Amino acid sequence: MENVHLAVEEEDLYSGYNDYNPTFDSEELENDVGFQQAVRTSHGRRPPMTAKFPGTAIGGRPLVSSFGSRIPMASSMGRPMTGAVQDGAARPMTAVRAAGYSSSLMRGSTFDPLGQSKGPAPPLEAKNEDTAEEKIKILEKKVNDLIEESCMAQSIGAFQLALEKAKEAGRKERALIRQREASGNTEHINLDLTYSVLLNLANQYANNEMYPEALNSYHVIVKNKMFTNAGRLKVNMANIYFEQKNYPKAIKFYRMALDQISNTHKELRIKIMQNIGVVFVRLGQYSDAITSFEHIMTESPNIKTGFNLILCYYAVGDRERMKKAFQKLISVPLGIDDEDKYIPASDDPSSNMVIEAIKNDKLHQMERDLKVLAEKYIMTAAKLIAPAIETSFASGFDWCVDMVKCSQYVELANDLEINKAITYLRQKDFNQAVETLKTFEKKDSRVKSAAATNLSFLYFLEKDYDQADRYADLAMNADRYNPAALINKGNTVFVKKDYEKAAEFYKEALRNDSSCTEALFNLGLSYERLNRLEEGLDCFLKLHSILRSSAEVMYQLAHLYEQLGDPQQAIEWLMQVISATPTDPHVLAKLGKLHDDEGDKSQAFQYYSESFRYFPSNIDVIEWLGAYYIETQFCEKAIQYFERATLIQPNYVKWQLIVASCYRRSGNYQKALETYKEIHRRFPENVECLRFLVRLSTDMGLKEVQEYATKLKKVEKMKELREQRVKSGRENSARGRREGSTGSADSGRSSSSSSKGERLSAKMRSLPGSNEPYEASSPKELDASYVDPLGPQMDRPKTGAKKPADDDDFADEDLGDELLPE
Repeated sequence: MENVHLAVEEEDLYSGYNDYNPTFDSEELENDVGFQQAVRTSHGRRPPMTAKFPGTAIGGRPLVSSFGSRIPMASSMGRPMTGAVQDGAARPMTAVRAAGYSSSLMRGSTFDPLGQSKGPAPPLEAKNEDTAEEKIKILEKKVNDLIEESCMAQSIGAFQLALEKAKEAGRKERALIRQREASGNTEHINLDLTYSVLLNLANQYANNEMYPEALNSYHVIVKNKMFTNAGRLKVNMANIYFEQKNYPKAIKFYRMALDQISNTHKELRIKIMQNIGVVFVRLGQYSDAITSFEHIMTESPNIKTGFNLILCYYAVGDRERMKKAFQKLISVPLGIDDEDKYIPASDDPSSNMVIEAIKNDKLHQMERDLKVLAEKYIMTAAKLIAPAIETSFASGFDWCVDMVKCSQYVELANDLEINKAITYLRQKDFNQAVETLKTFEKKDSRVKSAAATNLSFLYFLEKDYDQADRYADLAMNADRYNPAALINKGNTVFVKKDYEKAAEFYKEALRNDSSCTEALFNLGLSYERLNRLEEGLDCFLKLHSILRSSAEVMYQLAHLYEQLGDPQQAIEWLMQVISATPTDPHVLAKLGKLHDDEGDKSQAFQYYSESFRYFPSNIDVIEWLGAYYIETQFCEKAIQYFERATLIQPNYVKWQLIVASCYRRSGNYQKALETYKEIHRRFPENVECLRFLVRLSTDMGLKEVQEYATKLKKVEKMKELREQRVKSGRENSARGRREGSTGSADSGRSSSSSSKGERLSAKMRSLPGSNEPYEASSPKELDASYVDPLGPQMDRPKTGAKKPADDDDFADEDLGDELLPE
């Protein structure tokens, strides 16, 4: 019993529970400098030690060592009672301190388990970029950015900038490798980045046509065994050898690439074999090319390979294989949807909206382009093999038409028929061409309109304007929206000088097709004929914005500005014409005339000289140059020009008289006398020649003076009699006109001959009369005016189908453009 102690009421059952080590006071940790520094260092990141706080189930003893004294427990069980108060302080609830509970709760503190009342967290420390790893990462990012910039520059066509970026990426990538080696981190070298840099550099070298450097870069990649699938790049190397026309080496590398590509990549292997076939064609080894193309047509047929196969068979002259290849070509599946898919089939607005959205999307545009390309290859192949597969090209075309009618390209059959007519035109067989085109008169409206348009064009070229007008009407009735038919109709009205009506047809053609340049050109000519120069100028300015380099359009602009009284603008436009066609003698002569009208003789002489150099047979240019040398007192130089005029017009006595006059002016009287004698021999009735012979013979004391004087009197007497007869004839004709017995055609011819005579007499006034001294003749009275020979040619209206460039090449594509106008 002596060991049994009874509980004493005066003792505090909970004394000692608030006595704990201040080290574990978490409320003061934020003010502890040593603790905050430890948290920021690696020492503070170690897992914390678990501390035992008093107040737990086993904490019924004071925190003393095993050698210390213990506080006696008031309870026999030694467990304090929860909720009791000792010395006015609440029991510390240390077991739930981590959840935010503490003894201070009862003393008025707020509940803040997340510690938000302590203020914002301290800012993060700045990233240390001085470490080697961070520098390597930054450099890698720069290399990737440079590769991307290089590719973007290539996509917009800036090949030089792309090459510079690729080179800079290569330099930085090498610096990156050196930096990794210096840091001893070679096992983390990025091989993909190295591969990208080398490949991009090689591509940019190839784009800039720096082929040796590109090949070196490709060799570096191919020889490195650490790069997977690098063997495919031999295709790129073969392409470079192809560009260098090193065809044997190109074939070698294509085959090496083919060996390193597995059969699972079927499309890539087909493309490489197609390249091999093309190289064999370039080498002229058609049998090897045929082998490659036939394999492709067996494995994966396509339009381009089928066309190449036909070309090879045509080159070796194998008729039967040409037919088989053509049948394979028209049976190649295109893999595109039918056009009916894009036609709304119901009244459902949502489905119609979807159809409208996909009608002109990228996929549909690609399908249309593929179909157009296929039709182009089939048409070209048919035109190529038609004369070769049968005894005549007509039967060959018929066979091709029959084959096409049985294929998916039924609509091309009519086009082939029209090309048959064009082939007749190329062979100058116009009757057969017309007969072939006439067979379309009973076909559907589109084909009928195309055939009638070409018939109208042919009759217009033959100047059979009635037939041209008839077929133009037929084409318009079949398809009123055919701009070529409207242009041909306007042309037939234009030649009848009904310019207002012609302008209406040209306007309608423009309403149907605003990009129809022929209609706009002819409309400008119509306005010019109607003297509506400002409207014509607007037409040609619009046309110039479409056809920037058209010499015809710029010439018409210059011609209109000249008519509007603006010679400076006319000269500027003619200078643009010269920049487009620098050797056009007529435009050079026109420039010379304009400068002469402006009083700039030196510039006029320059352009006239250039015109004479390119076309030394223009009489007007020769006349101006000769007159210029006479005016500047260089008669010896003028002689060569007038002698050339004598060669061009040997029966025109004027030039020979001027040559003799130049000899006389330069003091070479003997040569002048010989020239006059030669003129008298060829033209014995020329009064001016006899007068100069009399004067020269008299001055030189020759015996032939009396003979020439007698001849002169006889010629003058005959001239008087002739003039009397002409005068009496004019009186009789005037009397006849009063009586209404004379036609208008005779008066027209009389007026024409009269005006021509006036011009010649004006030019002949430069020769001195019989009573004038030798120096009296003035070169200033020579008619050096320029009549533009280009004007009538340029003013001719353009037909719906363009005129071919020459007689031998009748331009099947020119006519073809109008067969199926877009």
